[in-house]
Parts: sequence; structure tokens; C-alpha cells
Amino acid sequence: MALIRRIWTAKEADEWTKEDTITVIISPIIYALITVGTALSLLLIPIGFLLLVLGIILTLAMVYIINPKLAATSQEYEKKQKQYLDALEKKIKWEEEE
Repeated sequence: MALIRRIWTAKEADEWTKEDTITVIISPIIYALITVGTALSLLLIPIGFLLLVLGIILTLAMVYIINPKLAATSQEYEKKQKQYLDALEKKIKWEEEE
């Protein structure tokens, strides 16, 4: 079994998993690294550049971890939205014919 799951159904993506926990843990760390790294980089302090790069790398890791779940949820939402719009369009056409 892979450390990070990459294939999800919409129902599975709605459940809380270890991928969500990892994302919740690293997201405030990313925020702090990018904030402090940007401030120190603007002051041309070398550690700031390192913190900024580390924040960017962790951001990419977070996207890699959570994006498959978001994509699965989004696809399901788009299907439901299309069904709703089709039903609404049929209803509007029916009302216009009267």
C-alpha cells in the first residue's frame, strides 16, 4: 500500500483520512515558513531564502497530497451541478411554452 493514496472516489474523498491530517499539520508550517522566509529575504538575510524555498517545497508536497481528493470531490460536484442545470433548463422551457 502506498504511503500517500492518489486514487479516490467522491465518497471516499469526503471522509477524513491520513492525507487530510498531514495537510492540516503542514499547512500552518508552510504559512509560517513562507511568511518569515519572505520577510527575511526582503531584508537579504540568507536564512530567509532557505526558509522561503522550504515553504515552497512543502507547498508543492501539500498539493501533491491533497489534490487527488479535491479533484474527486470536484468531479462529483460538477456532475450534480450539470444534472441540476439540465433539470432547471427543462423546467424553464416547460414554463415558457405555456
